[in-house]
Amino acid sequence: MSTHDPLQPVGDVLVTLATGLWHWDTEAGAVRLDAEAARLMGLPARPVTLTEAGARARFHPVDWNEIEGVVRLAVAENTLTEVRLRVMDEEGRVLRSVRSRSKPRKDPETGHYLLIGTLQEISDAVPGGTDRAPVIGDWRRAREAFLLDAGRALAEARSTEEVLRVAANLSMPGFTPDGLAVFGAEADRLTIIGHHGHSEGDENPFTAMPVDTDYPAADVVRTGRAVYLASPAEYRRRYPVTWPLAEPFGRESWAFLPLIVAGRTIGAWMAAFSYRVSFTPDERSVLTTVARMLAGALTRANTAETERELTEGLQRAMLPRLGPQVPELQVAARYVPTGGGLQVGGDWFDMIALPTGRIALVVGDVQGHDVRAAGLMGQLRIALRAYASEGHRPDAVLARASRFLYGITNSVAHGRGPQQESDPEPRFATCLYVEAEPGTGVLEIARAGHPDPAIRMDDGTVVLRPTAGGLPLGIDPDADYPTTQLALEPGETMLLCTDGLIETGGHDLDSGWARIRTIMEEHSGERLEGLAEALVQAVHGPPSHYTTGPLADRREDDIAMLLVRRNKRPQQLTPDRRFALTLAQAEPERVAAARQQVREVLHDWSDPEQVDSAVLLVSEMLTNVLVHTDGDALLVVVVSGERGRRRLRVSAGDGSDDLPHLRRPGELASSGRGLVLMDVLADAWGVDPQGDGKSIWFELNEAGRAGHHGGAEADGGPVAFRGPVRDSVQDSVQDAARDAVRDPVQDAVRDPVQDPSDGGGLAEAPEGPSAPSAPPSPASRARDAATASE
Repeated sequence: MSTHDPLQPVGDVLVTLATGLWHWDTEAGAVRLDAEAARLMGLPARPVTLTEAGARARFHPVDWNEIEGVVRLAVAENTLTEVRLRVMDEEGRVLRSVRSRSKPRKDPETGHYLLIGTLQEISDAVPGGTDRAPVIGDWRRAREAFLLDAGRALAEARSTEEVLRVAANLSMPGFTPDGLAVFGAEADRLTIIGHHGHSEGDENPFTAMPVDTDYPAADVVRTGRAVYLASPAEYRRRYPVTWPLAEPFGRESWAFLPLIVAGRTIGAWMAAFSYRVSFTPDERSVLTTVARMLAGALTRANTAETERELTEGLQRAMLPRLGPQVPELQVAARYVPTGGGLQVGGDWFDMIALPTGRIALVVGDVQGHDVRAAGLMGQLRIALRAYASEGHRPDAVLARASRFLYGITNSVAHGRGPQQESDPEPRFATCLYVEAEPGTGVLEIARAGHPDPAIRMDDGTVVLRPTAGGLPLGIDPDADYPTTQLALEPGETMLLCTDGLIETGGHDLDSGWARIRTIMEEHSGERLEGLAEALVQAVHGPPSHYTTGPLADRREDDIAMLLVRRNKRPQQLTPDRRFALTLAQAEPERVAAARQQVREVLHDWSDPEQVDSAVLLVSEMLTNVLVHTDGDALLVVVVSGERGRRRLRVSAGDGSDDLPHLRRPGELASSGRGLVLMDVLADAWGVDPQGDGKSIWFELNEAGRAGHHGGAEADGGPVAFRGPVRDSVQDSVQDAARDAVRDPVQDAVRDPVQDPSDGGGLAEAPEGPSAPSAPPSPASRARDAATASE
């Protein structure tokens, strides 16, 4: 050959040297062989792809079990692997011995191996010179190694899917099934938990099969005894009814074994072979042992999956999502369970829409990280939400929550509850409660033993804002919680968090805040979600390993945090019109002044009828307060929006806790028409409970008059009413409204008669000679005073 001739192709060189190539991918579970490698392994001399179990069946089990250790050592030392393997035929005879050299690579993310190597026959082999007997001698030693390997793999499986994958990849020494199926028993039927070696849909005839069916797996579940079928003839003889279902698969031997846990049969395991297996005592012993390990692994996996599902469901139920987005604020939240092994603990956050239009932001931490802490957290969170929704101020919310927690934990600790033996010690909780006014950025903060909030200013400066505080919740039922008022300027961000964000990773309060301050100052993104993720990663992710604190103990704790940013908004072109008026019980004449101020505020309103309606409704609201309560009335009127599309909102607050009820009074009824008026004339109305009474409100939309159908919608309040009124009632009420507006002096204050069933709602008495005589009431004196004032 000339020196200028090109080299022969690598494949031709390997064929000349009787060397085959093989490629083993453990992640895919596949072994690819070229023609020469297939010939050396006793297969037809053509390229072929085998399953890992199929390739393992071509080698002596003792030799195959040594491969994994050799591969791991080569990966650790970054060297080549070289092993000697005995190739077996279907009868268990040694065909030849081969030498394999390969270079393994390990995927660091998945842990799987990728091997590309050569197979070459070695000269000291004696083809066909060893029968099955020596293999059986080695098989007994290989059985122990196989069972140890199988037990370890099944014990590490954490889900049913992993258990089935491990079972499918088990290569038993000397005999390996090529078809597997796991049956479960539910009530009186069999279910297919998983299968291997079958096509999609092959399991359909066996799904939901009655347990009394003449089928081997059903027989095993009924009796708890294994069934071994060494030939198709035996299968057909013992189970003639279901043999037609098994015949198309072309198997030669079957083993059906019970899956038994604590003396109870939970299912059956089928191992099917494409060649004849005599099922010797040794082989039955291996199959029985594998079935026991498989049953235990499936039970553990099912228990773990149930616990995960329960825990995740508990977490979803106890950790609420953030409420509706507020245009003026941007809010992001995180909850990261890091300690104790549970997916939910005593930390929580919450965002509550208050009746006043404000937003309450809560972050808290119940002592401990166990099921008891999670339960107390859920109870305390609900209690806080209830107290806040009633309209209590921040100090009152925490005081009531402390009394609530003290009551439920100390009753347990002193033996008045069912948990006294398991949880004898009372629990406490820390909490930071912030009530925010979105429009102005004013914050009212009450703190119960919790870390102070941190503020990131618009220029990136981060400072801690010291706030007044009290004892943790649940320690003293009479504890006081002073409030601190701050202002969140446009562009500023406030951080509320539990101590897990500060102290995790061996940090104390000082070093932990320094770490958080650095992250917040260096963050340049506009999205709060990015800042929230950066904070979590700095504490809990890989970067946390480089920012350990001064303490030797790297304590892990749950993380709950809220980030609140006040958005920068362009200056409002049309400022709101707003006025507030207080009416005392001794000043009923101020009702007329309130009516006049409403008219003046709405002097340029586009619909005069809506102005008349607003004046009428204001009169009804204030009269109701003066007649049916003993306290003063606070009237607040706000007109907002651009001209032509403005919204009027009027609210009247009083000190009574009784809520009004919408009724349908008859023609002769002496009260109950006030709410009907509001239901007809207002675009929306409702009642908001407050900490010291209630507030009834209505809204009129300047652009929405044409499409008004009556009713009300809750605009953040827990009590609101909606519903159409019959046309006849609507017409009569509107006529009454027009008549009343024509004579403002007469309509200033009427003589209301309180209806015991009215629940403190709006009520009116008809005027005229038919009205019953009664001593002069406060409302009568109010009417006279109002007439004189006008």
